[in-house]
Amino acid sequence: MAVFAMPSLGADMESGKLVEWMVKPGDAVKRGDVVAVVETQKGAIEIECFEEGMVESLEAELGETLAVGAPLATIRGKGEAPAEAAPPPPKEEKPEPEAKPEPAPGPAAKAPPPAKAPPPAPPKPPAHVPGEAPPASPAARALAAERGIDLSGITGTGPGGAIVLADVEAPSGAAPAAAKAEAPPKAKPGLDLDQMRVAIANAMARSKREIPHYYLTQTVDLQKATDWLAARNADRPPEERVLMGALFVKASALAAAKVPEMNGQYGADGFEPSKGVHAGVAVALRGGGLIAPAIHDAEGITLEDLMAAMKDLVARARTGRLRSSEMTDGTITVSSMGETGAEAMTAVIYPPQVSIVAFGAPVERPWIVDGKIAPRAVVTVTLSADHRVSDGRRGAKFLAEIDRLLQEPEAL
Repeated sequence: MAVFAMPSLGADMESGKLVEWMVKPGDAVKRGDVVAVVETQKGAIEIECFEEGMVESLEAELGETLAVGAPLATIRGKGEAPAEAAPPPPKEEKPEPEAKPEPAPGPAAKAPPPAKAPPPAPPKPPAHVPGEAPPASPAARALAAERGIDLSGITGTGPGGAIVLADVEAPSGAAPAAAKAEAPPKAKPGLDLDQMRVAIANAMARSKREIPHYYLTQTVDLQKATDWLAARNADRPPEERVLMGALFVKASALAAAKVPEMNGQYGADGFEPSKGVHAGVAVALRGGGLIAPAIHDAEGITLEDLMAAMKDLVARARTGRLRSSEMTDGTITVSSMGETGAEAMTAVIYPPQVSIVAFGAPVERPWIVDGKIAPRAVVTVTLSADHRVSDGRRGAKFLAEIDRLLQEPEAL
């Protein structure tokens, strides 16, 4: 039997709250299946399974806050026999006390006090206390808030009577709660921005405390990439267009594959380079906060697929619905100011990664081309890297490779 435990979903995560089971005992699971949803300081994360077999038992209750490493479920592997119910423990036989001679009755002997009746068992609390929000998954709460549905009028079908997404989507739960008095606005379900700020502070403080950063900056001519993108997107609808950010991520991923000291994680046994480049994409959340879920094997996918993956990540990050592998597998992070913003920024490495590359907003500057001064679109690229793993010479090679790749955008 394999124990499926609460995973660590961030550099400083200590515990998580179980809010939804996606499986039940008897369900078949395989690697990559989502089995539960856990709320952390950075939102609701879908927890993936890394075992193949059948769910033998669920070891945690909805609403429980569990430490990293605490058991969530037991998974029976293929060919394993089901766990046998443990026999009841044998009753302990107590030796009968020896009979003692009764003492002679003394004058005015007091009668022993009557035995107290055991206190009545406390009544079981109701599944849902009127006036309190019923238990519901983050996805169910988000959809209910979007549609104006009152969750107190929905009967949950999830474990423990919790309301799940299917309950809200059902026609019976589609009536809006117009008659309800307007409640004060709440934070988006699954996202606690105050707790996220605490998580960011802990991770960044740990990074600056433990990682010896070094920084390199290079200004890259972006005119060829700008012209190529404009020509490519000219006759395409907005949903099919590729943004400059996708070129930044692809160029960084390819450069990281060529300079492996930038791509990996630093653990208890030192640096572990990664075969694939799992590029974390920094996503700014509305209302504040930042999260950097990873796109797996970013160096090997097309620009179109990369753009689609980035859109999907941004949408799910802002609704608090990411997967555990997206939060833990990152091997390098790419952060971009977008089309407008500061011209340059110096980023802090997200542990256990060993590098982060930051792109400022592209600007137009006088540039020398073929011996003449001409206006060109340029971008400032700053690398923050871990001096335990690499040095300035390797970092400079990494930036030079990004520059070279952005001069040939059609090859990305």
